[in-house]
Amino acid sequence: MERARKLANRAILKRLVSELSESPALYRSTRYVSSLSPSAVQGNNNFRTHNVSSRSMARYVGTRSISVEALKPNDTFPRRHNSATPEEQTRMAEFVGYNSLDALIDATVPKSIRIDKMKMPIFDEGLTEAQMIEHMKNLASKNKVAKSYIGMGYYNTLVPPVILRNIMENPGWYTQYTPYQAEISQGRLESLLNFQTMVTDLTGLPMSNASLLDEGTAAAEAMAMCNNIQKGKKKTFVIASNCHPQTIDICKTRADGFGLKVVVSDVNEIDYKSGDVCGVLVQYPGTEGEILDYGEFIKNAHANGVKVVMASDLLALIMLKTPGELKADIVVGSAQRFGVPMGYGGPHAAFLATSQEYKRMMPGRIIGVSIDATGKTALRMAMQTREQHIRRDKATSNICTAQVALIFSIALP
Repeated sequence: MERARKLANRAILKRLVSELSESPALYRSTRYVSSLSPSAVQGNNNFRTHNVSSRSMARYVGTRSISVEALKPNDTFPRRHNSATPEEQTRMAEFVGYNSLDALIDATVPKSIRIDKMKMPIFDEGLTEAQMIEHMKNLASKNKVAKSYIGMGYYNTLVPPVILRNIMENPGWYTQYTPYQAEISQGRLESLLNFQTMVTDLTGLPMSNASLLDEGTAAAEAMAMCNNIQKGKKKTFVIASNCHPQTIDICKTRADGFGLKVVVSDVNEIDYKSGDVCGVLVQYPGTEGEILDYGEFIKNAHANGVKVVMASDLLALIMLKTPGELKADIVVGSAQRFGVPMGYGGPHAAFLATSQEYKRMMPGRIIGVSIDATGKTALRMAMQTREQHIRRDKATSNICTAQVALIFSIALP
């Protein structure tokens, strides 16, 4: 494709140079050329009079200026990049006392950590958009796609084309990822609100957030919530052995930062005799597909002052008794199987649902319905309870994702 483009450009330029030499009167500058060739003019009977001047001929022919630059590939990145121009960069450097950006870098970045040149055989001069797409397709063709049988919270998905076309590819539903200025896109907020509504319906709990990364980190956030609910007085968190292995590992890693002790135990052997357990995590259904009735288990946990976190499968909850009916305190899980392909590892938008009692301890963002200045219904980010820039030392994490906007759509039909 690149070779064909070069040949075509060469042929066009050769023709333009030839026309310039044959009819110089039509062209006042070597930069601009006519869109019509002199042969088109000479072959027209209306112009076969010798007393018509070249200027008049140009006016009748209707020449238009075309920059030679316009003949070059126009799908390059630098020309479309919305950033500071070289002149603006120089003025910025001068404002802080340096005559150029290079001088500023020389004064601030030690030469000992810099390299003279960085040569890349393919990308040194940059690729056009068409070249980059071709390169990415070539890389993708090297992937070996196999059928997954691993399970453990990851499933193959199929999104109907009508949903892809009308929702996921509809710019009215999405914008760039703007976590702290979400109000600029009502379409994005509506998709997040739909996601929250779907989660609350399926989990049976009244509140859900809209911005967690995956099931493992959501479970770790729930573990931190249990610690906060108990005001840090109980330092043991119990995980049932039938939870997904990656969830167990993530919770163990995150527990170190909170000073928590993680104990993994068979769900039938969990006890609270130590009096130091802040919460317990169970899987519903289990990682091997078993479905247990946790009604009595949760009653026993509550009798001992222990909060229950339930990691669940949203699609399974369409058929099973909801965690809310079982009286679980917090429900977490992944929405991956609602339309996001596995994609060599994720991320896959997670959810966390709980009761109104713990809304101030929830991680992530919560979208709500409000009224704008003109009295019309509008959506807004009602709560943003854990971001570092808001809670600072009290923040529980800084993990979030924007993928829920792509997932909620499967539930809409």
